[in-house]
Amino acid sequence: MSDNGGLSDKLKSAVSKGKGEIKDQVGNATGDRQKQNEGKMDKAKGEFQKTVGEFKDATKPKH
Repeated sequence: MSDNGGLSDKLKSAVSKGKGEIKDQVGNATGDRQKQNEGKMDKAKGEFQKTVGEFKDATKPKH
């Protein structure tokens, strides 16, 4: 396990949520429901990654 705790998961979360928001908005603007759904899935993935990062931070041994 790396010693950065949940930082990398939180960064991945931000990227996934940003990418998801873009896909969702593009899909909404163009009427592409599949693109919207991909965006929603990316945002959900980002939320999960954020939760994993927070869990890692919470369970990280204190020095």
